[in-house]
Amino acid sequence: MEERKAIVEIKNVNKIFGENHVVHDLDLTIYEGEFLTMLGPSGCGKTTILRMIGGFEELTGGQILVEGERVEEKEPFERNVNTVFQSYALFPHMNIFNNIAYGLKIKKVKKDEINRRVEEMLALVQLNGFEKRFPSQLSGGQKQRVAIARALINQPKVLLLDEPLGALDLKLRKEMQLELKNLQKKLGITFVYVTHDQEEALTMSDRIAIMNQGYLDQLDTPEQVYEKPATRFVADFIGESNIFEATVLKISGEEVSIGLEVGNARGLLEEGTKYELSEMVYACVRPEKVRFSQEEVIGFNLKGIVKEQIYVGNIIKSNIIIANGQTVKISRLNLNEVPKVGETINIYWNLEDVVLMKSRGYQIHTVIENARLGGD
Repeated sequence: MEERKAIVEIKNVNKIFGENHVVHDLDLTIYEGEFLTMLGPSGCGKTTILRMIGGFEELTGGQILVEGERVEEKEPFERNVNTVFQSYALFPHMNIFNNIAYGLKIKKVKKDEINRRVEEMLALVQLNGFEKRFPSQLSGGQKQRVAIARALINQPKVLLLDEPLGALDLKLRKEMQLELKNLQKKLGITFVYVTHDQEEALTMSDRIAIMNQGYLDQLDTPEQVYEKPATRFVADFIGESNIFEATVLKISGEEVSIGLEVGNARGLLEEGTKYELSEMVYACVRPEKVRFSQEEVIGFNLKGIVKEQIYVGNIIKSNIIIANGQTVKISRLNLNEVPKVGETINIYWNLEDVVLMKSRGYQIHTVIENARLGGD
């Protein structure tokens, strides 16, 4: 397998605003030609990271390298990266040609070369014939294409995109997602994309970096992030999840028996993970993976009453209330595969479909106990 070339390396980066520690000890390698998305809720640090790569924000500590060269002391225009902002940031008094050509004119590129490259960019973003129009004469999607063309004309190694589709309506946003992804594949440029939209991240990315209160919770492919979330936060933030608090009752080979507040269940050990008896864990099962039956299943003792069914396009969602009041969600594509409202059912899942995660509270408790008892 061909070794991937690192294009951006973020090493032990911290960012502090006053008393607010926004980014904690971040280590992240971004590879040449990949589409990496920084995903997380507002205030998680994702935009700050993008701004530090672009040179619009200083680091409190750590290093950022682009193509192996440290860039913390360089001005934004000295770095081989360009940024596309959510606000487009187009010059309203300039026509589209001059907006796109602006960076080349600042670099004093020859006129013939500017004309050629602007024509190439207009063709690339499908805006041939729009060069004499002004930003006020364009739709939101067309303005975004101009902003992207203006960033790409400088031939950056890395394109930073800060929620560039946030101002578009849903239909246009979905169209632009596919356009951006196709454009990135065609050009082979590294895209670093910031969004809080989970579906957008899953649709477009080669890898997703999920940020949680300034920490990197998980970095992986969309499939792994969805199927194998590393933390409770990731499981809860990406898509819908059923998350149960549990304790480890028994470990037999790869199988783990867990005790929930209102019953027992089973799961499988992930490779490389170890659990202790009585350890507190989270068990995560996606709604489409939850199964049900009229009869009790061996190793499972979890009953619930079907409270309601919700029709969401081609998906039927069932909400099941278990004895402690928690709602368990089941999703199906076929109406014939959902339980009836009001009936009592047994809930279970295939062992490979549950993800067991260590409880951060248990880890903190263990550290405190070790310190108190003089252990490691």
